[in-house]
Amino acid sequence: MKRTLSLFFCVIFFISVFVCRAAAASAEDEGTAASDEAVLHVPQIRVVTENGNGTTLQKEDGYVNASIEITDTDGSVLSDSVLFKVRGNGTALASIQKKAFTFKFDKKREVLGLGKGKKWAMLANAMDTSLLRTYVTMELGHAMDLPFTSDHRMIELWVDDSFRGLYELIEPVQEGTDRVNIDIKSNDGMKDFLLEREKGRTEDGVSYIRPGGIRFAVSEPEEPTPEQLTYINNVMNDIVDKLKNGTQEEISAVLDTDSFAKFYILNEYVKTSDFDFSSVFFYYKDGKLYAGPPWDYDHSMGSCGDLDIYQEINGTEGAYVNNMHFYQYLCQYEWFMDEVREIYAMNRDYIRNIAIDGGQIDTLAEEYSAEIERNFTETPWKVTKQWSIYQKKPLPTYQENLDFFKDWCQKRFAWLDHYLTEEKRPYRIGDADGDDEVTIIDATVIQRTLADIETPDYSEEAADADQDGEVTVVDATCVQRYIAQLNAPEGIGSLNTEL
Repeated sequence: MKRTLSLFFCVIFFISVFVCRAAAASAEDEGTAASDEAVLHVPQIRVVTENGNGTTLQKEDGYVNASIEITDTDGSVLSDSVLFKVRGNGTALASIQKKAFTFKFDKKREVLGLGKGKKWAMLANAMDTSLLRTYVTMELGHAMDLPFTSDHRMIELWVDDSFRGLYELIEPVQEGTDRVNIDIKSNDGMKDFLLEREKGRTEDGVSYIRPGGIRFAVSEPEEPTPEQLTYINNVMNDIVDKLKNGTQEEISAVLDTDSFAKFYILNEYVKTSDFDFSSVFFYYKDGKLYAGPPWDYDHSMGSCGDLDIYQEINGTEGAYVNNMHFYQYLCQYEWFMDEVREIYAMNRDYIRNIAIDGGQIDTLAEEYSAEIERNFTETPWKVTKQWSIYQKKPLPTYQENLDFFKDWCQKRFAWLDHYLTEEKRPYRIGDADGDDEVTIIDATVIQRTLADIETPDYSEEAADADQDGEVTVVDATCVQRYIAQLNAPEGIGSLNTEL
């Protein structure tokens, strides 16, 4: 009997151990699963304002007290008190409910691996239905090694427990070791400085200069003394004078042409509406003026509204920045355009890959697909919402808006590539297909092109048979008359070598 009882208790003991271990393993598995589910794909930022009115704030309300909790994808959390406000100008309009924000710590803090800073911006990208234009442009700035291009990360934002969707946390353009690393304190602040192109807008507490008739706001130092302002004005007047009348050596002595060439390529490609208006920066460092860093590109790459003032900007062809501020002088110099072409050649493949199928835009849309969907389904910001007349009217679905963005970039690349890399060779006037002879096929090529039918071999310069500066159906008729040996414009069939 005792043996039987002992055997019974042993069996019970081993069963208990097995059950406990199984339960522990199950709990461990569940813990792992819960942990996996808790892993964030993008960081989360939660802001709680002192008065609970964060979702109704307007720019004129200025800073309000708030607490912030920033959770990174690795689970690390930064909690602190901040000042919090609506930021922006055009994007701060009362009609735009998805506001961009600025928050500011008491002292510099490291945030999401983006370096240290007191002030941080969260861009809403409200007028860009793709939500990707600024991200793509900033990455282009980094790829081209454009100095001090802001680091940035996609985040999801809650304000006073209200989900606000997908935002872009980004370093604002300002002086700092981890920002625009200029020395504004040496020599009583009369050494380095930061300027923002400001064509007409005036804000209280901001100083403005107008060297050579080009108006700028002085961003750093924030509150320049009269002596500092005089110094900055004199430096800039000298630079503009050199641009107008100087030699290559004289201009290169006061201007960092490498950054200006890179900034030219970036802005020529994306065609932002702000380029001769606002949000365009230049900084003076160690005796030279630099272009950049780039900033805020939701109103670019075809995203402007259907207004007359935006027709040129929305188009995918034509030089855009050549006649604006400093570039109205720089682009007249062949040596500068040669530098632009050289730098473009080094970055051509990157720019081409932005919008090809499976390229950067597709990759980003796939990477952030869940967050993009939540942005338009779990908030009031619907895909079809047009916030203002300055915004392109959205297409019915996100994919259609993304396809429009890709198509615009593909066409812009094709134009830019032709503009900056096509070797100018002699051509026969009227030889639209480039086979070195004028035949009836050339008339067909012109007609197909005008009808938007894909034509593999096409030369716009040669297709302009009447040499009036544009290709129309008249040029097809001119070729037909030339083939029939009827009265045709002089020059058709001849070799044009005046390039």
